[in-house]
Formats: sequence, C-alpha cells, structure tokens
Amino acid sequence: MQLPFRPWEAELAGRYLRAKRREGGVALISLISFGGIAVSVAALIIVMSVMNGFRTELLNRMLGFNGHVYVGGETALTPPTRDEVLRRLRAVDGVTEAVPIVEAYSLAEGTTTPQPAVIRGMRPDDVRRSTIITSNMRAGNLRGFGQGEYGGDVILMGEVLAANLGVGVGDSVTLYSPSGETTAFGSAPRSKSYVVGATFAIGLSEYDAAFIYMPLEQAQLFFGRGEAVDTIELKVDDADRVEGDLPAIRDAAGVGAIIVDWRERNRTFFEALQVERVVMRLILMIVVAIAALNIISGLVMLVKNKGRDIAVLRTMGARRSSILRIFVLSGASIGFAGTLAGLIFGTLFCVFIGPIQGFVEATTGASVFSSEQYYLDRLPARVEWGEVAAVTFWSLLVSVLCTLPPALRAARLDPVEALRYE
Repeated sequence: MQLPFRPWEAELAGRYLRAKRREGGVALISLISFGGIAVSVAALIIVMSVMNGFRTELLNRMLGFNGHVYVGGETALTPPTRDEVLRRLRAVDGVTEAVPIVEAYSLAEGTTTPQPAVIRGMRPDDVRRSTIITSNMRAGNLRGFGQGEYGGDVILMGEVLAANLGVGVGDSVTLYSPSGETTAFGSAPRSKSYVVGATFAIGLSEYDAAFIYMPLEQAQLFFGRGEAVDTIELKVDDADRVEGDLPAIRDAAGVGAIIVDWRERNRTFFEALQVERVVMRLILMIVVAIAALNIISGLVMLVKNKGRDIAVLRTMGARRSSILRIFVLSGASIGFAGTLAGLIFGTLFCVFIGPIQGFVEATTGASVFSSEQYYLDRLPARVEWGEVAAVTFWSLLVSVLCTLPPALRAARLDPVEALRYE
C-alpha cells in the first residue's frame, strides 16, 4: 500500500516540530496547539457524555416510575367495560403491563410544615410488581399495604417527602382531599389519617419529594371517584419504539378512548433537552476549531523560519507537492496527537466519573451535582461511541484544514526570493 507521503517528508516534518527556537523551530507554539486541541476534544466528549447520561438516566427512571402509554375516556375508565378493555390491552403484543390508577393532588400534614403531594392509587398487586418501588425502598416494607377495609390505611411515601414532613415508618400522616362533602357554605375538604408503611427513593427528587402510593380502593373512596379510575397506565417492551404499538393499543382500547404516549406528555421537557444538547455540541465544536487555529500561527512562523531550507529543497529537485506535504504533516501531527490525548483523557474521565465526583466533593466539601436542582442524585455519564467518532473526525478535519494556508504558502515560495537575502 502506497503512503500519501514519502518517508523523508515525514522525517523532515518531525524534525521541524522538534527543532528548538534557536534552530528556527516552533516547539512552544506546537505544545500550546497540542494542549488546546486535547483539552477542547476532552471537554466535548465529557460534556456530551454527561448530557447523554443525564437524558438516559432521567428517561429510564421517569419511564420506570410512570407509564409509556396512557388510556383515557369514559368507556375505558368506568365499569363494566373497563375490565374488558384491560383484558384486551393486556393481550396486545408488546404490552407488558396495563394498570388502572387514580392520581390526584393532596396536602400532606405531619409534624412539620404541610407539603403538597401527589396521591397515586394502585392495586396492591400492581404496586408489588413495580420493581422501581420495591427495589428502592429505604425503610419499612409492603406488609399491611392493601389489607383492611377499602385497602386499609397503610401508605407508601417518597423518602424526601417523609423527611420534609418529619415522619418515618409507623408514623401518622394526615391527608386532605379537595373532593369533600358539599355544605351550605360550599365544598368542605376531606381529611383522613394514614400510617406510613414504607419510604422509597428512586433517585429523582421530583418524585421522591411528592409521591404517595395508596391502595386503589382507598384512593377511589378518598377522592370520591366511586368505581372509576383516572387513567389506565400501560408499559411496553421498548419505550423508544412506542409508536409501533399505538395502532394495536387504539384498536384494543375501543371507540372513544383517548391515547397519549410518554413523548406527548413530556414533549416540552425532552425537546428542551434536545435543543440544549444540539446547541452545546455546536458551541464545543467551535471551541475545537478555535483551538486548532493555533496550528496556523505555528506553521506560519515555521514557514518563515524555514524559508532557506525550502529554497534549498526546491533547488535540489523537491516538488511543490513535497513541500506542501511536509508542512501539512507538521500541522496534522499536532492535531492528531492532541485529538488522541483528548480522546483518551475524555473517555477515562467519563468511565471514572463517579470516583472523581466523590473525590472532588470530599476534597472541597461542596456538592458537585445537587439532586434538588438536577433531579438525579449522582452525576451520570454515557459514552456513545458514534458521537466520539464524530468528535474525533471533526478535530482531525479542522486540524488538517488549518494546515493548508501556511503549507500552500510554503509550496509557492520562490527559491530565488528566499535565498536573495541569505
């Protein structure tokens, strides 16, 4: 296989880069260019990996806690047709769960300041099958949940919400429902005391600080729903390809059913994440290009310092294309080395981001990633190798392009003019 350059051209390009300043070299500028490209490539990989990890973690936990498809409509939510709709929905290929739920807002009161809460009423068996709840319990258990008249008085509560209310497992919490009895002075809120059976923490502060699980029958009674539910929550095999399951789900839900998937419910949030991701990638790619521009200044100085050498090479028979390749190799090797260093550093940083976060927090005593602000309890990172390849290609491309102006200038240098004042 024939190389695009000759061995002597590569050797000469390397000697020019290693030459000391008194020999007409630009080693210092080369090191600055190398460092700028390495840091910018590493920053691009790290930032994009953290944003990918943030989206993936957020999506997995949100979709684990919530459903993928929601079915509404009077026919689907009220007896006696609801049981038949549930049976048909569970028979749809790709649907793994079909759960009727009641979900309403409430006010919770413990030993401290009352807190707003979201009450989710589910059948006890459905709660036990919800692995994101059962596998993330911090205290207590499901013993007693769903037992007693109308499901009993045991509830499950997010760990942050319990802490804000100043209660723990076994303590009493008073809940208030706006669906109270109608009096001569208007509607009076309904209140009832419940016992905290367990607390959970799924790692999303938005949910851990707001949600309470209650048996479905108890929620229907507390919020005055009768035998109706608010929605039927479905989960499918692959949430990213949910659009392929929607036609069959619509057929199974029947006429008059309202179908909404998770993308429509969270459209604004995930569109904002996507826009932020695209803009951040564009900004950091510009930073990589700016870092690569240092190569131009270094090569311009190198061409100026090596004018005599270029003239001698031309008089000895070297072609313009050889001169061009020598200086392109000089600049491209800086870009290649900087890209490789940035690639290695950025990837290793993402792989060990957990220990790095712990070390920085232990050293500084400050929280690097606040769960109250970012919804997650740790800094995530997910390296997508296709994206890393795109970053590498972009860095190498701009590095090569930046070498062309000074390299073309060197190739067009007239030997007579170069040697006139030597």
